[in-house]
Amino acid sequence: MNASESLPEIDEGLYSRQLYMLGREAMQKMAQKAVLVSGMQGLGVEIAKNVILAGVKSVTVHDQNKAQWSDLSSQFYLSEGDVGQNRAMVSQRHLDKLNSHVSVIAHTERLSESFLSTFQIVVLTNSSLEEQLRISDFCHANNICLVIADTKGLAGQLFCDFGECFVVYDPSEADPVSATIDHITQGNPGILTVAWDEEQRQHPHFEDVDWVIFSEVEGMTELNDSKPRLICVRGECSLEIGDTSSFSPYKCGGIITQVKMPQKYFFKSLCDSMAEPKISTPDKGKLSYYHTLHTAFWAMHVFWSEMCRLPKPRDQADADKMVELSQTLTENEESLQNDLIRTFSYGCAGNLSPVNAFIGGLAAQEVLKAASGKFAPLDQWLYFDAYECLPESNVQLTAEDCAPCNSRYDGQIAVFGTDFQEQLGKQKYFMVGAGAIGCELLKNFAMMGLAAGMGGSLTVTDMDTIEYSNLNRQFLFRQQDVSKLKSEVAATAIKFMNPKINVVAEQNQVGPETEHFYGDDFFLRLDGVVNALDTFQAREYVGKRCVQYLKPLLDSGTHGARGHVQVCVPFLTEPYGQAQDMEEKEHPFCTLRHFPTTIQHAVQWARDQFEGLFKMTAENTNKFLKDLSSFETQEEESLETLERVHLSLQKKPDCWKDCVLWARSLWEHLFSHDIQQLLHIFPPEHETSSGLPFWSGSKRCPRQLDFDCGNDMHMTFILAASRLFAQMYRLPITEDIPAARQVLFDLHLPSFQPHQGMHIPLTDEEIQEAGSAVDKKSRKSAEDQRRLAELKQKLAERRQEMAKHSDFTSSIMIPIHFEKDDNTHLDFITSAANLRAKNYGIPLTDTLQAKRIVGRIVPAIVTTTAAVAGLVCLELYKLVWRHRDLSSYRSSFLQPSEPLFSCFQPRSAPQSYKYHQKTWNSWDRIEVPGYDAKGEEITLRDLCSRIQREHNLVPRMLLFQEAILYAEFWEKRQREQQLSYRLTEAVCQTSGEPVSPEQKLLVLSIVCEDEEADNDLPPVHVWLQPVKTER
Repeated sequence: MNASESLPEIDEGLYSRQLYMLGREAMQKMAQKAVLVSGMQGLGVEIAKNVILAGVKSVTVHDQNKAQWSDLSSQFYLSEGDVGQNRAMVSQRHLDKLNSHVSVIAHTERLSESFLSTFQIVVLTNSSLEEQLRISDFCHANNICLVIADTKGLAGQLFCDFGECFVVYDPSEADPVSATIDHITQGNPGILTVAWDEEQRQHPHFEDVDWVIFSEVEGMTELNDSKPRLICVRGECSLEIGDTSSFSPYKCGGIITQVKMPQKYFFKSLCDSMAEPKISTPDKGKLSYYHTLHTAFWAMHVFWSEMCRLPKPRDQADADKMVELSQTLTENEESLQNDLIRTFSYGCAGNLSPVNAFIGGLAAQEVLKAASGKFAPLDQWLYFDAYECLPESNVQLTAEDCAPCNSRYDGQIAVFGTDFQEQLGKQKYFMVGAGAIGCELLKNFAMMGLAAGMGGSLTVTDMDTIEYSNLNRQFLFRQQDVSKLKSEVAATAIKFMNPKINVVAEQNQVGPETEHFYGDDFFLRLDGVVNALDTFQAREYVGKRCVQYLKPLLDSGTHGARGHVQVCVPFLTEPYGQAQDMEEKEHPFCTLRHFPTTIQHAVQWARDQFEGLFKMTAENTNKFLKDLSSFETQEEESLETLERVHLSLQKKPDCWKDCVLWARSLWEHLFSHDIQQLLHIFPPEHETSSGLPFWSGSKRCPRQLDFDCGNDMHMTFILAASRLFAQMYRLPITEDIPAARQVLFDLHLPSFQPHQGMHIPLTDEEIQEAGSAVDKKSRKSAEDQRRLAELKQKLAERRQEMAKHSDFTSSIMIPIHFEKDDNTHLDFITSAANLRAKNYGIPLTDTLQAKRIVGRIVPAIVTTTAAVAGLVCLELYKLVWRHRDLSSYRSSFLQPSEPLFSCFQPRSAPQSYKYHQKTWNSWDRIEVPGYDAKGEEITLRDLCSRIQREHNLVPRMLLFQEAILYAEFWEKRQREQQLSYRLTEAVCQTSGEPVSPEQKLLVLSIVCEDEEADNDLPPVHVWLQPVKTER
């Protein structure tokens, strides 16, 4: 294999989100792997789809069988017209369009050993146990990674065998932990104290048996560039680092960084692990339960070999036989849970899209682990079930209910029955977002038949258009769809999958500005809402609307390999939570400005420089050119701004050479003079008032840089800054690098001269206090007033001169808005951040990581997205059944990279409101009809009387949003006049906003008599028209 074959090119535009999670090396390894996926029913096509999107070298899809009606309930690439055709051949035609970088081949013959030997990874789905054992033995003996996945109804199974010495080069998803060293003792063991600042304390810390390396340590230099050392954690800031007794005494400084060491894994073959399976679960109390499921899957294979079919839906005789077979397969019959085996048997013939999506997502992630050596593999079995999706005890399914009826939903009817399928078709759902999770959900909805019956409707809205990078995860989109609307393309795609689904695509943002569109009528007719959004603010808004209209909400999200699902059921679970503590916190300003410790600080600093240099300068100059008076509101701010405007007009470049000279001066200012000024104020030997070294702990002592034309990083900054400066002034850009080098070579800049008396604040609080003091001083400073007046006069004259010579329009500058996909913008950010990192001894970054940090791009991978969507749809089943037992619902967290999966009962609805001894939960409201017996709208007086009579509450104040409708403290005449108004009149009079005739609901706030400080009453919901509400 030559070098070009060993390191294939990676399409960064396509794989950008995945690259941030897996890394380039892992993806290059994946791009060399050939994968076989056998079995093209719902589970097999799900795995193949995920693996192809992720970007291996080739995927061969195998199936010897023809499509059946029951396949259509989960095989999204089969249609009714494909029944009777080979599943692999039909699937290949669709899968081949997913990723142009991956070769997709169909195979319809028996899997021979010579054929198997051409693959590095083999995946078996829908295979007999005899076939699994045969292929397992061959793969184990020939170092071919094997994944076996199976689903039967509401249960799933996953098995991995990656051989007897599988090496994982990067076991976890987290970035390596790095910290500044505060102190190291001489001893055995030596004790290292970490200097965590407040920001770093919020991130992962070192753990026992981590391996670490050291750099920039002064004094105990033996640690620098030494081999990785094993550590033991003694406390939050204290680590044992091995024997340091013979090393030189520690002086100061240094960085400790975690190193991810390769780990070896040993796997048993399928044959050796069947009798004593190693089952992965975070809940050891469920091991007996999962062992029973393991035995049930085994018994199912035996049943098939004897009967040439699966157990029939809800067939008691078949279930009894499954129990008997299970007992013959285990030595400990007492440990078997026979009821679980019967439940498994009842739904064994089922084929469910949500279960296939979940198991298919996990299985595909294991394939990627085998292909890349990235992340810890499953060791070795995983079992999953969702039997809580079955109806509660008031509904009893029969064999007749679940019998096949030549329907595309037969695989689902086998589990839930025909009546349930009819209810699914009638559902009215609203889905917000048609991105990665949205595409997976829509595919599942089409397979399930959600809103595909009489009266059903599925509204999906997304205002975004398709980008090239979306194609890696949003599988409903193709290359020709780039720039088209996501919602429209996605809706069209699922109509091909299930022509009967009643889907409507819209392009509206969901928020206060579209409440006239998604108002009372819209929400009141819904059965539920699904969030597929990527911002907490938008999800929180949708959550509040669901509380207002008492609609269940299914919310989910992903971040890298991590995913979560939350179900919110009116009056049963807690509503969707507040977005607080979820959003990314801003870096402290003082840290960015003077004391950075991480590359994230350096990148954000570079981003701030970009904003100030190339956007704000141009915007302020243009603002001045249009209207000088715009700066006269706050004089202390105007002075600084106008000085920058004056400088921008005075230093206006005439040619490319001027831009290069400006960039070189900027370089000297940022990376040499500013650092020298900081060290002038705080020299390396500076001590605090307590006598401790100033440059210690999280404060890294910087060093100035010396410019070098031969340094690529230095020249990248100069060229990027020059281009941006020229663009801002609307000058032509010259890409003559040798000429630029000559300009720089001939340039001689003045040496650094320190600013005497300059004060540098050490905390953000000090900056704020200094700012307040400066404001007060500025208002009193006659000198500043004089300078401001003089500057305004000069600029006014300059403006008149420009207008006289018709130079006004040509001086308008172009504000440059940062674009994460612009190469020049990224060159500036990356080079500036790395030069800043050089100043402070911080590890450097590359363009890809800088783009992720500055663009706040969330890593993502299709495997997690698919698994999360499957879990969401399992909760949807329960909502359609109208489950009222909290214990049947599940909130979930998964991280297939670990691998980790945890599901738990949602929190019950909290008691959020209180008035004296009475409490209400977070879904409660005080409901009052807004019309009388004649159907006429009531007055404000009637409303107050009804609240008092029906709810035993005496209103002291009523508010509509911020407007006071009624207050007891008003004068009697004002109260009486307000109380006489009809409700909508009162709202219009008080708020100035007319109430639409179509509006059905007014939401008011109430304050009552004798209300205590900790009291909080539910909102008052006034129904202006008769509506049906449910609890």
